[in-house]
Amino acid sequence: MRILVLGGDGYLGWPTALHLSDRGHEVAVADNFARRGYDHEMGVQSLVPIEPMQTRIDAWHEVSGKSIKSYYGDLVDADFTYEMVRDFRPDTIVHFAEQRAAPYSMIDRKHAVYTQQNNVVGNLNVLFAIQEIDPSIHLVKLGTMGEYGTPNIDIEEGWLEVTHKGRTDRMLFPKKPGSFYHLSKVHDSHNIEFACRIWGLRATDLNQGVVYGQETPQTARDPRLATRFDYDAIFGTVLNRFVIQAVLGHPLTVYGSGGQTRGLIDIRDTVECIRLAAENPADAGEFRVFNQMTESFSVGEIAKVVANCFDGGVEVEHLENPRVEQSEHHYNVVHTGLVELGLEPHLLSNTLIDSLFGIAKAHVDRVDLAAMRPTVQWRTGSSPMRADG
Repeated sequence: MRILVLGGDGYLGWPTALHLSDRGHEVAVADNFARRGYDHEMGVQSLVPIEPMQTRIDAWHEVSGKSIKSYYGDLVDADFTYEMVRDFRPDTIVHFAEQRAAPYSMIDRKHAVYTQQNNVVGNLNVLFAIQEIDPSIHLVKLGTMGEYGTPNIDIEEGWLEVTHKGRTDRMLFPKKPGSFYHLSKVHDSHNIEFACRIWGLRATDLNQGVVYGQETPQTARDPRLATRFDYDAIFGTVLNRFVIQAVLGHPLTVYGSGGQTRGLIDIRDTVECIRLAAENPADAGEFRVFNQMTESFSVGEIAKVVANCFDGGVEVEHLENPRVEQSEHHYNVVHTGLVELGLEPHLLSNTLIDSLFGIAKAHVDRVDLAAMRPTVQWRTGSSPMRADG
C-alpha cells in the first residue's frame, strides 16, 4: 500500500513510518516540524537526541534499503495539503499531525486557540482533500482516550446503543474531555464521522491511551533512527517522568491522590495497531472506532511499579493536582477491536521499565530539572510554561 504519515517527524509518527516501511509499504512522511519548535519555545529538549528528518531518512535507507519520501508543510495550508495528496496518491493517510499536549493547550488563550485552530482546521483540510481528490482513501486518525473523560459507566468502543423512552438508537459515545486539546480531538472525531456519513468516506478513529517506551525494532537498528523521549511537565508522560526522577534519586511527583486511572499502551503496540488498521480498512461510509490501549493503571500504581523495579530507594511526593479531574473514578474500557484484528499486546513489564532506566542513565546529563515541575494550572486562564519562567 501507499501510506502517507502526517506528523512523520514526531514521537509516534516516525517509528510508525519505519514500521510500515519495514513491512513492505511505500511510505511518505509530512511534517512542519512544529514539535521541534515547541522545544525551543519551552527551553527544553528530548532526553534522547534526535536527528534532522533528512538524516533519519538517509539512515533508514542505509540500514534497510528502503526509501521514504518527505513533504514539508502545514496542514492548515489547504493548498499544500491538496498538492501533497495529489502528488503521493496514498491508499491510506495516517494522521498524527496535531498539537498533542493537554498542558500546552491550557497555558493561556494563545495556546488554547492555536491548539484548536491547528488541530481542527488541519483535520478538516485533510477531509476535504480526500473527498475532492480520492474518496476511497482510508483515513487512520489518532484520537485519544481523553475524549471520553472518566464517565461513571463502562467506556464502549466509540459507539453506544441507547434506549430512551422506549426507543433505541446507536450514537457516538458521550464525550467529556478534560482540556482544550482533548476538545480539539472531540471536534475532529465529530467532523470525521460527519464526513463518513455525508460523503461516504472511510475512516478509523484510534482513541489511544498513554504511550510508553522509546524503542521499536526499527528505531533500534541505528542510533540515528531514535525517536523522542519527552519527560517534561508539558509534553512528557508520567511514566517517563517517574523513571528519570528515580534515576536522579528524586521523589516521584504524583499529582493529587494518584487515584486517576488511564489506559496505557507500549510504543511497539502503537505502531502495530496502525499497521493493522491500515491493512484492514474501514468500509466506505464507515466511521470505525478502536480504543487503542492494552491495560490501565492509576497514577499511584504506576509510581509503585517504577519504585519496585528500581534498584534503590524511591520516595513518592504528592503535589497539589494542577488539573481539574476526579481523584478517584470508575474506569473500565472495552478495547477488543484491535485484538480481533491480530494485535498481540506487550504489557507493562519489569524488562521494559529496566530498559527505560538504562536510557535515562545514558542521557541523564540532558535532564532539565525545572522542566519537570508542573506550572500550568487548569483553574486559571494563564500560567507560565516553566517553573523558572
